[in-house]
Amino acid sequence: MRGMTDDLTIGERVAFYRQRRGLTQAVLAGLVGRSEDWLRKVEHDVLPLDRLSVLRRLAHALDVALGDVIGEPVLMAGADESGRRTIPALRVALMDHRQFLAGPQPGEPPRLDALAAELATQWGDYQNSRYARLIQRLPLLITETQTACQHYGHTSDDGVRAHTLAASAHQLATAFLTKLGEADLASISASRGLAAAHVSGSDLMIGSLYRSVAHALLSIGEFEQAVALSRAAADRLEPGLGTATPEYLSVYGMLHLVGAVASSRRDNRADTTAFLAEADQAATRVGHDANHLWTAFGPTNVTIHRMTTAMELGDVQVAVHLGPRVNTHGLPVERQARHAIETARAYVRWNRTDDALDVLLAAEQDAPEQVRYHRLSRILVREMIRLPRPATRAVELAYRMGVHAADSHRP
Repeated sequence: MRGMTDDLTIGERVAFYRQRRGLTQAVLAGLVGRSEDWLRKVEHDVLPLDRLSVLRRLAHALDVALGDVIGEPVLMAGADESGRRTIPALRVALMDHRQFLAGPQPGEPPRLDALAAELATQWGDYQNSRYARLIQRLPLLITETQTACQHYGHTSDDGVRAHTLAASAHQLATAFLTKLGEADLASISASRGLAAAHVSGSDLMIGSLYRSVAHALLSIGEFEQAVALSRAAADRLEPGLGTATPEYLSVYGMLHLVGAVASSRRDNRADTTAFLAEADQAATRVGHDANHLWTAFGPTNVTIHRMTTAMELGDVQVAVHLGPRVNTHGLPVERQARHAIETARAYVRWNRTDDALDVLLAAEQDAPEQVRYHRLSRILVREMIRLPRPATRAVELAYRMGVHAADSHRP
């Protein structure tokens, strides 16, 4: 149903799917534990709706996917280097039959040093929000790492390294596909990556892949599963904390940050606080902001997640206080832009639209693709241009994002 509702606001989508199911406002409101007046305001976009925990309950009651209610666009759908052209190539790579065959395959084996260098480059593209460039190169990397695993086997040192590289490549694909909204492909990628990680025998790679799986679960509203998975993966790593390296602590800490976000979306303050406290202890032991195993983990990332979880729990004043005070300049661009979007969200909820727009426009300079296609930034900009007298620069930003004022002012 995405094509029929692409230009609708979230409130209009809720009304569309409610009417399609033949539900009255009173019935749907009751199903999600809210008042009829609340739902009426949501459907008329009087009340903003950006908390995923509430969106998930609505999607469940309407018997549709969370993405149908959100209406998240396909990444780079309007760009010259379109994700729609290259997603099929990534699907083919993930389903390559060679990964299911035993023994070396014909041809020269990929050079592991070259694969490692290419993998590092593509992780850099991801963390610098160069998504169009990444999606052109990622399918070949997946294919090459799968080929390497077949050539080098399971037991040799080269075989272990090949599977470690394959696990990391699939982790990258999982993270990227989650941003694209390709939940099914992300699950396939995560499954392949976990299998490779287990062959490598690296607890760090296994923990990293579980973190990506948890993020994929968050994107489809499976918050309880994300909490359970994050906790189980962290428990697996806990025995090694006594002699943990910074890499080990980073993976362990990030698992707790994912658990904190998942718990906040379940409106569970106690679990959110506990996850954040454990992550903070790991960050304190690391001692500074770092990027071990592409985690961007450290004290600043923990603070970012305190602000994010505050928003999910409805503590807008706390988020407004924390957001602008976080110095993210030492983190990858992807983390900087994501925090900027969350800060803009807090400003909008506190009725400081001009401040929100300042933050988004600054983030657009560094990460235009991320700002353009992120679900939250699109929601926020749509709200800005639906104001009685929208700012000119908000309308201009909306145009660049493909969020058009004419579509947003329909009754």
